Amino acid sequence: MKEINKEPLSKGGNLTDDIIEVELLAPARNAEVAVAAINHGADAVYMGASSHGARQQASNSISDIRGVVEYAHRFGVKVYVTVNTIIYDEELAGVEKLVWELYGIGVDALIVQDMALLEMKLPPIALHASTQCDIRTPEKARFLQDAGFSQLVLPRELSADEIRKFREAVDVPLEAFVHGALCVSYSGDCQASFIATGRSANRGECAQICRYAFDLEDETGRKLVRGKHLLSLKDMNRLDYLSDMLEAGVSSFKIEGRLKDAAYVKNVVAAYSRALDRIVSANPRHFRRASRGRVEYGFEPDVAKGFNRGFTSYFLKGGSPAAGSLASVDSPKWTGERIGVVKRVVSNRIVDADLDSPLENGDGLGFFNDAGVYCGFRLNRVDGSRLFAASDIEVRPGMELYRNFDKKWSDVLASGKSARRYIPLSMLLRKAGGMLVLELCDGRGHDVAASVEFECQPAKSPQAEARQRVLSKLGDTEFALDKLTDRLGDVFVPASVLTTLRRDAVAALSATYQAAYKYDYRRGAVSGLRLPQGFMVSRHDNIANRLSEKFYRNIGADADGGMPRAVEVELPGEARIRVMQTRYCLRRELGCCLKTENTSRLPAKLYLATATDRFRLQFDCAACRMNVYSLRSSKG
Repeated sequence: MKEINKEPLSKGGNLTDDIIEVELLAPARNAEVAVAAINHGADAVYMGASSHGARQQASNSISDIRGVVEYAHRFGVKVYVTVNTIIYDEELAGVEKLVWELYGIGVDALIVQDMALLEMKLPPIALHASTQCDIRTPEKARFLQDAGFSQLVLPRELSADEIRKFREAVDVPLEAFVHGALCVSYSGDCQASFIATGRSANRGECAQICRYAFDLEDETGRKLVRGKHLLSLKDMNRLDYLSDMLEAGVSSFKIEGRLKDAAYVKNVVAAYSRALDRIVSANPRHFRRASRGRVEYGFEPDVAKGFNRGFTSYFLKGGSPAAGSLASVDSPKWTGERIGVVKRVVSNRIVDADLDSPLENGDGLGFFNDAGVYCGFRLNRVDGSRLFAASDIEVRPGMELYRNFDKKWSDVLASGKSARRYIPLSMLLRKAGGMLVLELCDGRGHDVAASVEFECQPAKSPQAEARQRVLSKLGDTEFALDKLTDRLGDVFVPASVLTTLRRDAVAALSATYQAAYKYDYRRGAVSGLRLPQGFMVSRHDNIANRLSEKFYRNIGADADGGMPRAVEVELPGEARIRVMQTRYCLRRELGCCLKTENTSRLPAKLYLATATDRFRLQFDCAACRMNVYSLRSSKG
């Protein structure tokens, strides 16, 4: 592992004696998944509250979040709660009440989008600027830091070189996505779902228009491409680029997936945690993990075995991605890993196949039929290379087979034995006058001792092994004995005395953790905060309530003609509405970039169409951006 240059990280991050604390941030749809993420190596988890969490199907009660906080803080793991939808006027009081409840149970920070929270009477809980805040420029990042945000979630579209410019502009930690589904539009600035279906992405109701099958048409309606998922991106995978991101200035590495199940989260968290551990262990003078504890895994993490649409590092490396490298146009589903090819069809449920690796009873397979549609089936039984399907399948020789469910591997993840997280302790047992003393050290700067009056008597046989057995019985605590230094010699100490010492010492260490736990309280806004130069407030800033409007007016927004409102509260009057802006370019993906000689392969005016909607594509080649306009209220 290479030695990492620490200079780009001279600002931001969580600094302790000039060591950067590296945070792996995991998603959790509920308390069960949150605990699984912690046990598999997360340094922080983020989850939705009972409302306004941008994922309606991933809401959690205050009671459930309290339980996660209590468990997480035992390992120094932080809990962030998402309150990152836009808020309507009639909801402001309820959101303020919710924030006070979250603060009261010890939540570490809120991930938010709506500037209304900066105008509420809130407790001093840390606020993180969600990716929904659309932080595209260093100037916007600096503005949000100065407004009082303690951590900034960067857009997925940034390259490592661009991240470095953000690092130079701010002092707060930078958080960036490393794995999971990609929104094709800049986050927070997508109105496609709302305009097309009435379901707002900024209200946690995204209809995922970008995963639809589209026809690509010219101006006359002539179909150039039929029924392809032209806006459906592959999933992000930056396992091989964590060092580059650290060098660029990222200290919090975020996994997407608050709707994913426990198996997915366990696998991805384990893969990234081990990768970060390798980097940290190779650079101990520069980095350390933000939480404490050691994880032992009962399986081999492999992100390719979990749900994915194919992988991309997106724009991290800079430059123009190669044609065909970003989108998964054939299917928005997980096709799985290629496992072989059909050799012979015996019946509508039995086939012989040439396999790349052995299969198991219960595995899930899939294939693309002659129409290009992905079809899946479950295996009832496997006999060598002969496969027995649980349902009728229509395949022919030569079709490729993909495994999208590995039963044997998945059973390990579901068994409860996939990982064990614990805090390794060094113990020192010694005498001090008439006292018996047990000292504990966790290797992270926490040292405690417990003592008891006891007159040691000579033993008739060696006692060290028996004492170690008693002291290592740490039961269902988060601790495990790593090393015992026993200085008593051959004296007899009853097991009951050792048990009391061990319990008292562990209780003292737990109390020390609780007393020493550090919260990152809310930053104060700088005096005289103003809008960044050249920044114009528009409907793309998603102003949906009076407090958000007040915030922008107070910092110099031009109020002439009224404050622009979010489309959810005030539909614009124009016939063409820009519903997406993307760094992804369909022309480039199809090998027809306007900056290349292949321009003539596609006409100048292009449209995406479904049975009910038509979208005009506009290409801003100077900025290398694609704009998507809805024509639902117009014929184009």
